[in-house]
Amino acid sequence: MDFFKNLADSFVKEVVDPTVSFAEDSARTVAREVVDPTVSFAEDSARTVVREVVDPTVAFVEDSARTVAREVIDPTVSFAEDSAKTVVREVVDPTVAFVEDSARTVVREVIDPAVAFIETQFQRPRDVIEQEKILDNLLASNGSRFPGDDYHSPDRKNWMAHLSVEKLTLNKIVWPGTHDSATNGIGIDVVTRPLGECQTLSIYEQLVRGTRLLDVRVQEDRHICHGILASYKVDFVIDDVIRFLSETHSEIIILEIRTEYGHRDPPEFESYLTNKLGQFLIHQNDNLFNKSLSEILPKRVICIGGGRKYFSLSYTIFLILLESPRPSRGGRLWNSDYLKDNWIDTDLPWTKFQSNMNHLKDQPSLSSRRFFYRVENTLTPQADNVVVWVRPVTDRIRRYARLFISRCIAEGCIDKLQIFSTDFIDEDFVDACVGLTYARINGRI
Repeated sequence: MDFFKNLADSFVKEVVDPTVSFAEDSARTVAREVVDPTVSFAEDSARTVVREVVDPTVAFVEDSARTVAREVIDPTVSFAEDSAKTVVREVVDPTVAFVEDSARTVVREVIDPAVAFIETQFQRPRDVIEQEKILDNLLASNGSRFPGDDYHSPDRKNWMAHLSVEKLTLNKIVWPGTHDSATNGIGIDVVTRPLGECQTLSIYEQLVRGTRLLDVRVQEDRHICHGILASYKVDFVIDDVIRFLSETHSEIIILEIRTEYGHRDPPEFESYLTNKLGQFLIHQNDNLFNKSLSEILPKRVICIGGGRKYFSLSYTIFLILLESPRPSRGGRLWNSDYLKDNWIDTDLPWTKFQSNMNHLKDQPSLSSRRFFYRVENTLTPQADNVVVWVRPVTDRIRRYARLFISRCIAEGCIDKLQIFSTDFIDEDFVDACVGLTYARINGRI
């Protein structure tokens, strides 16, 4: 056993160990002379590739990226920014400014007027109610009584004859008048008629009812008009006047025929009127105002014309021609200085009532006056108000006609009231004027 053990040990020591040592040395030699140089070469090659290929490539890419950024992206961004600024400056800002200006314009020209109009629609009824309340209170405290207020003519068609043509002088008459007298049936029923119709009776019917002043407006073609609305020819008016004259003998009317503002005079209209009414005409004479009807009859017409743009007639007629050549003194036509008024454009009753009273106070008394002066107990619809129909507007003051006469007495100007006109004349209005005339000629005022 020891022999074999010793033999194995010797084999290990003599053969195996040297072989292992040789193998290790060979491996180290291979590692040192082959592997290490190969690894070193690979590392050097890798470094060379990195240094000579990768790094330049990365640098090229980085430089290219910077170039693209500098030469493409930055200019594109700058262009986009400049374009955006240009759009803002040249499109957005002007658009915003335009929208703002448009909004301001809409506010100024549409919304503000609309708001003002709406406010007016709410305020005007309040103003009307307040002014009617003032008149109602005045009526309650003052009353509407006056000398002759209970007089009723037995025949309104001939009321002047019943008052005595010997006692009745021109300057003592309180003339019941109508405003826009020939507008009955004007315009289209329900549509435009309520905007322009101030009377529902014909000229003849008004005269029979007691009207003694007529306000008639014509356009160039001799048709009746009220503003833009037109109606029948003026021949119907003249025919009604002549019919009334032929049926009565002592009544005097004032027929005012005017060319409506904005219209031309009808051609040869003065000749037309004088030819139609010539047999009734009385020559111009300032002394007529103090004369009695019996001294003026049987001639029936005094023509008053020239001056403003309208004509006017009267029965035992005063024909008032306005805006034609001024008639010469002593002629058949009297000029417009002989018919005056102080019309104001309002739909407020107390405003008109006060204006009428104040202007009447400024007139000369009838005893010294050498012209006719008219007070119109009417109101005018306003375009900025919802209520533009004549009837509901003028009714705000119509019912205060007797109150006006009563206040004229209270305020000391009853001796100046002469022509008193209304829309939609009725018997009560006529009776008030005739009653006051009756009181005058009987010395009661």
